[in-house]
Amino acid sequence: MRVFTDLHQLPHFQKTVVTIGSFDGVHLGHRRILEQVRSLALACGGESVVITFDPHPRTVLRPDEKHFKLLTSTAEKIMLLESSGIDNVVVVPFSLDFAHQSASDYVEAFLIKKFNPRYIVIGYDHRFGANREGNISFLKKYETEAGFEVVEIPAQEIDEIAISSSKIRKALDISDIRLANRLLGHPFSFSGEVVYGRQIGRTISFPTANIAIADPNKLILPQGIYAARISSTLPEPDGRKGAEAMLYIGNRPTIENGDTSQTIEVNILGFDGDLYGQNLSVEVIDFIRPDQKLDGLEALQAQIEADKQEILRRLEMEKTTPAALATATAAPSVAVVILNYNTRRHLEEYLPSVLTNSPGARIVVADNGSPDDSVDFLQQHYPQVEVLDLQHNYGFAQGYNEALKQVKADIYVILNSDVEVTPGWITPIVEAMQRDTTMAIAQPKILAWTEKKRFEYAGAAGGWIDYLGYPFCRGRIFNHREEDRGQYDQPQACFWAAGAAFFIRADLYHAFGGFDGDYFAHNEEIDLCWRVKRAGYSVWCIPQSVVYHLGGGTLQYESPRKVFLNFRNSLYSLLKNEPWGKLCWLLPARFLLDGLAGARFAAKGQFRAIWSIVEAHFSFYSNLPALVTKRKNVSALLAQYRIGPEDKTGVYKGSIIVAHYLHRIKQFSKLHFK
Repeated sequence: MRVFTDLHQLPHFQKTVVTIGSFDGVHLGHRRILEQVRSLALACGGESVVITFDPHPRTVLRPDEKHFKLLTSTAEKIMLLESSGIDNVVVVPFSLDFAHQSASDYVEAFLIKKFNPRYIVIGYDHRFGANREGNISFLKKYETEAGFEVVEIPAQEIDEIAISSSKIRKALDISDIRLANRLLGHPFSFSGEVVYGRQIGRTISFPTANIAIADPNKLILPQGIYAARISSTLPEPDGRKGAEAMLYIGNRPTIENGDTSQTIEVNILGFDGDLYGQNLSVEVIDFIRPDQKLDGLEALQAQIEADKQEILRRLEMEKTTPAALATATAAPSVAVVILNYNTRRHLEEYLPSVLTNSPGARIVVADNGSPDDSVDFLQQHYPQVEVLDLQHNYGFAQGYNEALKQVKADIYVILNSDVEVTPGWITPIVEAMQRDTTMAIAQPKILAWTEKKRFEYAGAAGGWIDYLGYPFCRGRIFNHREEDRGQYDQPQACFWAAGAAFFIRADLYHAFGGFDGDYFAHNEEIDLCWRVKRAGYSVWCIPQSVVYHLGGGTLQYESPRKVFLNFRNSLYSLLKNEPWGKLCWLLPARFLLDGLAGARFAAKGQFRAIWSIVEAHFSFYSNLPALVTKRKNVSALLAQYRIGPEDKTGVYKGSIIVAHYLHRIKQFSKLHFK
């Protein structure tokens, strides 16, 4: 990547794709824009260019605004932009003279003359020129004459970026490093020159490097102790990059010297060299504890040693995670939770594989008020399994909500009682979720227990949905299940993950309200996946993890009860998640298409299933007021927890009914993706 800080030294650009902004933090919302810029540049054979400013325009235009703090300095921002794959970064020296140029000069003498753009990717609310007279409409007037096209970033996406930045700052202000890093998509970092301190650390065997941050607008974390890494390369003979470190921010209350000034110090584990005068970059991984006054240097030394052990524990799993995506600050705790209702036979058959192949995970069986002796059986034969006796049949959806209120873990694995797991099944998915901070939910490859070379109905190699809201899978379209020949062995983002083996970050399960208990069973996982995807998170299938599912353990696939739940709950999900404008035509269309499904059941002589479809529609329309209220509640959740634009991966733009029944397509790989 090329970096330019002098506007008089710019090269002769050709066919550039330009975007303009402060990009403070270069967080996940920004990265979606940057990816769009890169894609356009690739498509037109041009170069991607990010135009940003130094100092930040706000510090020039509002010099008295003392509380404004930056997530990234200019140097830190440049490094992050390079990691995003941008070709060129132009850092414009921002001044009052630059701000006060006319809008026409800004477009003609700056954008067109210096950058020769093919595309300008810009926010709907971007203003420029003296008195902010220029806007996106003003810029579009030049399109034909200058030969470029304005690509507008919609209001929703701009608002989401602002929301994310605000949430990151709030998280950092309360030392919630893990949340901030998740929203950033990379560890929060800072850099500065190593300066002389009082050298007290050496006297207690913990020498520290005192860091002076030059940028007065850089955000400083609250006082306390943090787990960190040094992203700078240490001098020889050490030569390490990514060295583990203990970070201290505070005024050293244990040392009574009358000096209450705040210091930023790092103890680089295993390093005892000279760093004075060097610039050190520090990535903050997790918060350990607040600062506190201790009873003398001996107590301080003992506490620092305890902090060191905790920091090492937090950093251990993070060692194998790329720094740009590192948010896991400790080995994530995993709880495998099996909801049981009257299926002791499944526990006898499948639970041993879960116990054998899930080392390190908590194994929990939540019993939904089973009338059989499931609880007694577990207590007698599997005392190592945690049993939650819910004493009532809440159904699949609400049953898990009730159970997971009582389970503390970083990652929940919702597992059907009729699933056989294979050795190492947890590790690939947990590692993938650690690498990708936006991956909220994932599933393994799910094969049939009775035909282990064939995909299973419920989930296969990842769930998709068509434009009309009908679900299908990689490896399964309607009732046709493909043979597994390794054709879907690449991890892939999808639309929904199967409830039969459903990995989800525990904090997100609770933040987004868990499953909708009114579904009872079926489609509740699609609804939850839809919610988290609308908030900017992603859902994946990781086929390196494999399980075998019996299927139909509680309800056969075409039983009248299951037909009712599938059709009704699908309509529930549409109303809660689709835009009103689309629902105006989609609901009548679904009424007709569901009628065709009834005709198909009639042709097969399954007349009870026809009545189930009718009942499903009656139930849906009778519950419209409650569903509208739920829709409003979902919107409020999204506003609170959104990290970026909606992830629409896994939506088939056509009709799977037309593709399968008219065009006779039975394999996912044969579908035509637009």
